[in-house]
Amino acid sequence: MISVKVVIIALGAAALCATAPAPHIDPALDKVLAAFKHDDHPDLRGVVVLHDGRVVAERYYNGETANTLHDIRSAGKSVTALMVGIAIDRGKMHGVDDTVWTYWTESKGSAIGDVAIRDVLTMRSGLAAFDEDPASPGNEDKLDEAPDPLAFLRSVPRADPPGSRYRYNSLTAYTAGLVVAKATGQSMADFARTSLFRPMGIRRWKWASDAAGYTKGQGNLSLTTRDFAAIGEMVRGEGLYRGRRIVSAGWIRNALAPKVNISASDPYAEGYGYFWYSKVQQINGKPVPVSFASGNGGNKIYVVPSRHMVVAITSSAYGHGYGQRRSEAILKAILAKDRP
Repeated sequence: MISVKVVIIALGAAALCATAPAPHIDPALDKVLAAFKHDDHPDLRGVVVLHDGRVVAERYYNGETANTLHDIRSAGKSVTALMVGIAIDRGKMHGVDDTVWTYWTESKGSAIGDVAIRDVLTMRSGLAAFDEDPASPGNEDKLDEAPDPLAFLRSVPRADPPGSRYRYNSLTAYTAGLVVAKATGQSMADFARTSLFRPMGIRRWKWASDAAGYTKGQGNLSLTTRDFAAIGEMVRGEGLYRGRRIVSAGWIRNALAPKVNISASDPYAEGYGYFWYSKVQQINGKPVPVSFASGNGGNKIYVVPSRHMVVAITSSAYGHGYGQRRSEAILKAILAKDRP
């Protein structure tokens, strides 16, 4: 099978480089980032710290540069959630109470067809899909190998009633991207180009598609670390970026609001919203609420409203648990040195 990729790269400067205020590097935060140059694992790639939209710390490691496109893995799911919100804002979708088959009529009668969009976005589709179990009928590797991904999705059986159980899996996030494509009449990558990336000044990016030509809503999005941070800044601004409305404030608040308590299954998160995580970090004896996008290997966008801060981390520690630990350690070190 030959994989098909949607690759969209236009010429121009990165969003933060082109439109952000001039950097004002904080020496204390710069020292924090410099310390990670000596990390035991040579797969940390970049860290960008924004305060009120201004770069206050930025460093690249192990061959990465400000212009390097980096696969953010499952942090792309959080961008897919933004695309659902934009589709709703623009009247392409009615709302999260609609079912999958409302937009993908061929799915009617299948296990996924009558699942509400809200249960898709909170990983409560009820599908027999679990990425940590290779034998799971809906395992992500089986999706990637399927010559007909849509037929594969329709064939995956139900394991639980929709809305009853959180079970993280890429097939459910793929469904969200597919719904966006069906609702808008174009690939999600094309819709993102005109409604998210271009309005934000993000001109260099890649978003892979599957064998059927549908954008992989489960991930496979590549961005520079700066543009990764820019998306976090837009989220911190509740959908506003450089004075331009990208997505409604109501959608951002709803997407970030915890819908499911996942602390028992995830050591790095407490709540799960619409493909966005949350956790209250204890910093110098004080609680600091953080919302974040998360991808394999330690790829993160941390949004910290109480500190007016965004921390974006790119990392290639794919498949290694230390990548997640390291990113959380970077965040905590930054928050500990930051002067609120």
